[in-house]
Amino acid sequence: MDPFDSNSTEQANLPRNMIENSMFEEEPDVVDLAKDSTTFPTFPALDPDEVVFEPRSSRLLVRGLGENDMDEDEEDCESSARLLGMSFMNRSSAHRSNSSPYTRQAPPRSCSRPSARTMVVCVLFLVIVASTTMVLYLLPGCTFTKTGCRKMNKTAPIETVYPVSTNGQLFPWAQLRLPQSIRPLSYSLTLNPDLDNMTFTGRTVINMSVLHNTERIVLHSANLSITKATFKLGDGEATDVTVLEYKPRQQIAVKFSEELKAGQYCVLTMDYSATLSHTYDGFYNSSYSDKDGNKRVLAATQFEPLSARKAFPCFDEPAFKATFLIKINRKPNYMTLSNMPKAKSTSLPSGLMEDEFEKTNVNMSTYLVAFIVANFTPISKNVSKTLLSVYSVPEKKEHTEYALDTASKLLEFYNNFFEIDYPLKKLDLVAIPDFLAGAMENWGLITFRETSLLVGKQNSPLEKQVVSSVIAHELAHQWFGNLVTMSWWNDLWLNEGFATYMQYMSLQTVFPQLDIGNLFLTVRFRALDKDALNSSHAVSTEVTTPEQVEEMFDSVSYEKGASILLMLNASLPGDQQFRKGIIQYLKQFSGFNTDTDNLWNSLTQVEVSTQHQNVSEMMSSWTSQKGFPLVTVSRKGDQVTLTQQQFLLTSDNTTHTSSLWNIPVTYVNDSCSLAPECRQVFTLKSKTGTLKLPESVKWLKLNYRNTGFYIVHYGDEGWSALIEALSKNVSVLTPEDRASLIHNIFALSRLGSVSFYQVLSLLNYMSSETETAPVTEALLQLSSLYRLLDKRQENGLVARMKNYILHHFGSLMGKQTWGEEESVSKQELRSALLEMACSLKEENCTRQAKALFKQHVESNGTFQIPGDLQRVVFTVAAQSDEDWVTLLGMYRYATYDAEKRKMLQGLASTQNTQSLAWILKSGLNGDIIQTQELPLVISTVCNGFAGYLFAWDFVQENWGRLIEKFPVGSFAIQTIIKSATSQFSTQAHLDQVQGFFSGLKERGSQMRTVKEALETIRLNRRWIDKNLSKLQKWL
Repeated sequence: MDPFDSNSTEQANLPRNMIENSMFEEEPDVVDLAKDSTTFPTFPALDPDEVVFEPRSSRLLVRGLGENDMDEDEEDCESSARLLGMSFMNRSSAHRSNSSPYTRQAPPRSCSRPSARTMVVCVLFLVIVASTTMVLYLLPGCTFTKTGCRKMNKTAPIETVYPVSTNGQLFPWAQLRLPQSIRPLSYSLTLNPDLDNMTFTGRTVINMSVLHNTERIVLHSANLSITKATFKLGDGEATDVTVLEYKPRQQIAVKFSEELKAGQYCVLTMDYSATLSHTYDGFYNSSYSDKDGNKRVLAATQFEPLSARKAFPCFDEPAFKATFLIKINRKPNYMTLSNMPKAKSTSLPSGLMEDEFEKTNVNMSTYLVAFIVANFTPISKNVSKTLLSVYSVPEKKEHTEYALDTASKLLEFYNNFFEIDYPLKKLDLVAIPDFLAGAMENWGLITFRETSLLVGKQNSPLEKQVVSSVIAHELAHQWFGNLVTMSWWNDLWLNEGFATYMQYMSLQTVFPQLDIGNLFLTVRFRALDKDALNSSHAVSTEVTTPEQVEEMFDSVSYEKGASILLMLNASLPGDQQFRKGIIQYLKQFSGFNTDTDNLWNSLTQVEVSTQHQNVSEMMSSWTSQKGFPLVTVSRKGDQVTLTQQQFLLTSDNTTHTSSLWNIPVTYVNDSCSLAPECRQVFTLKSKTGTLKLPESVKWLKLNYRNTGFYIVHYGDEGWSALIEALSKNVSVLTPEDRASLIHNIFALSRLGSVSFYQVLSLLNYMSSETETAPVTEALLQLSSLYRLLDKRQENGLVARMKNYILHHFGSLMGKQTWGEEESVSKQELRSALLEMACSLKEENCTRQAKALFKQHVESNGTFQIPGDLQRVVFTVAAQSDEDWVTLLGMYRYATYDAEKRKMLQGLASTQNTQSLAWILKSGLNGDIIQTQELPLVISTVCNGFAGYLFAWDFVQENWGRLIEKFPVGSFAIQTIIKSATSQFSTQAHLDQVQGFFSGLKERGSQMRTVKEALETIRLNRRWIDKNLSKLQKWL
């Protein structure tokens, strides 16, 4: 899935919004074990799949343990103490003789009273003996944690405590993950959507295999009312069965009086009804206005990661692959689409049509199933053996040609590159008018937000770049994710990291004119920024709750995953080991589920040269631990010493600083620094390593073209040498290397390893810089600091910062044209420079922008503003109340979605608080502004001085409604929290943010994004406190 909310004029570091899922975990019902155990039914011995770790969030409470609110440490101690005390008392009383009651015995006369000292020694001795006995007796049988005794030993197994289902019976499963005793083989789904009443009914028939003996079938269902269920074993008769439901984990179950035996086959049939979802997940309803202003309704699906269960009962985990046969009943004026081609359409007595689709010829995970009921129009062409189509609403059919041409070229490229043909007969790309994600890779039926697929005639090359990127990402998923799928969400990066890497690699080959390299470089910088936080996570990390599943869809899984694959490919000998390794991986695991080790092993097994490398040994350090290394360079004579340590912006007592990475360090020097042949490689596996250089070498630049995922500190002398070299000749390094130096020195300043004076010293060369990558990185970094100072109302420093930026970049800003520009790279450079100039209210920039807007309005839209300049023009116009109203009118009637989004960003940039209040409320209500755009609206509002506090208040006041529309942990919620808090830098704001989220409890307090927000505020405060007084002098 593409995680991003695409916008053609935005850099890739502004993430597109993720899908949502209405999955909220509740505390399970409490079972009182103190009551007579005869009131509970006896359960059979555990299936093998039951003896697994139970995630903390899905634990069952025993009454009297862990019911009170307390700190984690307190609760750990108190729970353990209670268990220890209760166990000790029970065991000691069990050994007590009933026939020997306690009686007072008269002491023998021959005994004298012991001294006080003797009594103290005796008491101490008895306490030690008793404590030792208790420890020896208890600990081998149990490990005590907050949730009680989890680890069973062979002699003292614990009894599983089951939750209570909705009908009051015990639910026969007590874990978040499903048991492995039953395997689905095929699904037959019949769906009857009613778009007039926004409801649907369905029938699901699941053919299953019994893998080992069990007395239950457990699967997923959410918000479905199951009206009838039957079960058939082998060739026997179908009989009615009772379906139990446990809503907190969205699970249903059927219990049997006799065991199902391993090797048997069975069929479970369920009829159900439900309401079409009003959010963006499951089987949801949507609407749009046609060219005549009439409202049109449709229904579409979005199942990743946990929402197939909202459309039909299923085994909704990636490893439960099966085949699917789908039938959909519809009115004659609608059409339907699904993963497979339509096999036939049949008229029903009710007047409806039943569309039946071919049975899938591949096994699929449930999150890849998709179907649509709508009025869409296609254009099509045959590519190899695949019918390729692009669908849209009829009014936008003319905007689909670019997508069809791009997809056909990319599909041919992937067929050849992977040496495995796309396996389905057809591939549809569908633009959905109301869609939260950038796109979703459903097998054979890829769904897109309209801005991610449609390109109008008035497009800009930047808009084509965005659309091409999303198509390339989703087509790569047809192999990485669909054909070979991660076993569980902890390895999501195997899907998303690979699709992200392949999108950039494929576009560089197939569409070099799109100049995708700058975009890839930018997203790698942003991934480093996120991964430098203590609140980050490993690429492959434990996932035990629905919220954690949602939170895996972030820049670590996507961009860091892609970055380490780039680093790996760049470090392997030749250019074939990487490709041959992934081909072997895809062929070996085609149709199956994998984990990270399977990938590394495939890449290791491919031998293409004598310099064979153990990929698994190298790459495990990059996926199993969070963060990345800081490589420090020190030089003495001809010897260069490299030292690695974790680059961590926030360090605390619990942080492990002993992390080591296997780093393929690349480097160039002043004797040869530009061509790929100049690059040398040194593998740094230990804490330090040394390499030799001629003493005549003046400077060293590590991480050639920034293909490695690490930051480099050159020391004062090393930085001085590089700064001097750039001041003499800007072309002595590649643009990527110059951008890399800028990013690294800002990061080191944030860490406190270099002074901001050194940052400014490096930037002195910028007046000679003309390339896109270094200029856009420098502007982004300076813009962040400018906004931070502006929000602190440091008006004197803000004025100086403005003068500094205009002094160093003013000449380049003045050279930018305002007409059409064909080069993608020049468009990126121009839009970044002019947006900065106009945001600083540079007179020439604002005058030109106002003139373009006036010309556009007076021509009734016939005069087109160049696509890469639309956002800056609309933003300048929106600062005038009169032009804001004009822009709002244009927005209401605009039909081209890429342009419409830039109008929305302009509207949200106003400093008029009444207008801000209106636009936020409208985005939440979803009337004039679609709710899918709310994260973008909040992000834009927060950039302005008038809006950032306003937006934070809005988030707090409307949190309940926000998490109804975007589930806890989703990318949309991540974006909203980051936007609303990332510019705070005071203790007061830190306390306020901490207080708000800590009060949410299960409604969001434990999100990783919250920890990231708090850490970012602390870092902002630390940087301001350290540099504020010095900035007065340096600027």
